[in-house]
Amino acid sequence: MKLYYSPGACSLSPHIVALEAGIALALEKVDGKAKRTEGGADFWQINPKGYVPALALDNGELLTEGPAIVQYLADLKPESGLAPANGTLARYRLQEMLGYINSEIHKTYSPLFKPDTPEPARSERKAYLLKRYQLIEDALAKQPWLLGDHFSAADAYLFTVANWAKHVDLDLSGFPALLTFQKRVAERPAVQKAMEEEGLIKTVA
Repeated sequence: MKLYYSPGACSLSPHIVALEAGIALALEKVDGKAKRTEGGADFWQINPKGYVPALALDNGELLTEGPAIVQYLADLKPESGLAPANGTLARYRLQEMLGYINSEIHKTYSPLFKPDTPEPARSERKAYLLKRYQLIEDALAKQPWLLGDHFSAADAYLFTVANWAKHVDLDLSGFPALLTFQKRVAERPAVQKAMEEEGLIKTVA
């Protein structure tokens, strides 16, 4: 399988999940602005949505949308514990959290990355993010991971989007449990490897 990614973008989440699960993926970097792959292909022709992540499956199909991809990868290796079994309440709790991160946090960052977003709109989006992070903070103040005592695909997604705060001047200092969580995730070997492969940190000798 091949993962189309952009360094540090939301595609980092399935990259982490694949490494946590021990699934080998080919990687192809995508220029998000030019919509060209590292190999020179027109990314619009690969994924009509025009954005990462996109996972090219071995059967020739393309799977898109981060929450769907991380669940697919986790289900390939159920013993990894990255996603609870289908049909269980715990699985719906995972989907609940993935949906919350996707709609309430991930997408709220989008205008903050656009230089032409007016300052009033920028301030409003930052305030909205801080409000939505409070629910995350409350959960992590009680337990090490979003779903309890096991690292899951939701944790990989939260780590990815919370990393964006420093790029848009969003102050997360009021969320100590979240900041501790970020450090804890960053220390995981699979996360270190994913970030090295994307050029986000220097390779450790």
